[in-house]
Amino acid sequence: MASRIDRARQFAEHAHRSVNHRRKYTGEAYITHPAAVAELVAGVTRDEATICAAWLHDVIEDTPVTLDMIGKEFGNRVERLVAQLTDISKPEDGNRTTRKKIDREHIRQACAQAKTVKLADLIDNAGSITKYDPQFARIYMEEKRLLLEVLKEGDQTLYRMAEAIISNYFAS
Repeated sequence: MASRIDRARQFAEHAHRSVNHRRKYTGEAYITHPAAVAELVAGVTRDEATICAAWLHDVIEDTPVTLDMIGKEFGNRVERLVAQLTDISKPEDGNRTTRKKIDREHIRQACAQAKTVKLADLIDNAGSITKYDPQFARIYMEEKRLLLEVLKEGDQTLYRMAEAIISNYFAS
């Protein structure tokens, strides 16, 4: 029988493939991003629920999958982690700055494990955005500098990596 982590990988692959979700700048299958996030997370923890959440962290925002479906398939703890990782702002909440503040306050309340996944997400996304969209990268990296302030309880190895990426970006 497949492990829960393998099932989370398969679930995420299917969910993203079902909507033909692709990476914005490269056009590659979107699952490469959750895979990178899960790999970073698995490098700092063996906690099964946290690694599952890394695989699943974008399915609520980007596919028809619901939190209830996550809970039924992977249990309450994974469901809670994914809920903490899912942006809660809506377009009607205001401009991008306002929405990012709402989402930052949401993740501020998250547990250390969710913050660890968010750090891995930041690390993986920062590389592609700075490489492929230098104009937007200025806005994005400033948002991530603010986000980093609420992620201090996450894994310290990933925190230092994210901090270095942001510091190096603004130093150049």
